[in-house]
Amino acid sequence: MDIETSATPYSPEWYERLRSRLGEATCRQIGFYAIPPELVLSVVIPVYNEERTLLQLIDRVRSVPIRKEIVLVDDGSKDGSRNLLNQLAAESQANPDPLNSFSVHFHEKNQGKGAAVRTGFSKATGDIVLIQDADLEYDPAEYPRLLKPIIDGRADVVFGSRFLGDREHRVLYYRHYLANKFLTMLSNWFTNLNLTDMETCYKVFSKPALDSIWPTLKQNRFGIEPELTAKVARRKHRVYEMSTSYSGRTYDQGKHIRPRDGIQALWCIVRYWWAD
Repeated sequence: MDIETSATPYSPEWYERLRSRLGEATCRQIGFYAIPPELVLSVVIPVYNEERTLLQLIDRVRSVPIRKEIVLVDDGSKDGSRNLLNQLAAESQANPDPLNSFSVHFHEKNQGKGAAVRTGFSKATGDIVLIQDADLEYDPAEYPRLLKPIIDGRADVVFGSRFLGDREHRVLYYRHYLANKFLTMLSNWFTNLNLTDMETCYKVFSKPALDSIWPTLKQNRFGIEPELTAKVARRKHRVYEMSTSYSGRTYDQGKHIRPRDGIQALWCIVRYWWAD
């Protein structure tokens, strides 16, 4: 019997077969482990004008073999994203999926990524909560790697880093890279964390850790990234970083972040170091 196809990946049965064949040490090095079948992952997806990539992204999220609550928050989209989300909600009610439940929410006016993330956090009920952008820059297939430190009981929060160096990434804007490195360095100085990628989309929280943070969140735009980081550090949560791949998109392809968001991030780094 083929151990890779005879059981659901990351199920206890799947892991036991691999462990008996490969050994525990090899499985640990490769990153094979068992995800508890009762665990539910909440995937919070802020959406703004992502009609071109939304359905493909949702298909990728669905395909990850973990029980998931997919929380989609449309932030006042002006393209066809809202129609797609309404269709998705109707289809999920008509054809329930035991691995994927959907929760769809709408902002009447565009408020920013931070506002959509805050709404998503308030609706999430899973054991672990993860932020996923609605474009295709980050790969949902990496969820099991990102969850492992929390499931193992070693971490409360996991950051997925684009800059740890052992995953593929698209080569794009050098100045963006420098800005990210500078903002991360400045954030680290104030928080005393040693992150390599503070601005990453992939931030993963145990539900107790998130519940200690989300009711205090204030930022509506991309300032949510340094605000979350500062509040994780202030509460002394255990933090791990895991490398992630990155397929960055260009402005012509719909990238939303602008230079003013970098200025806002500088302010937020100091503001949330000073006070919660």
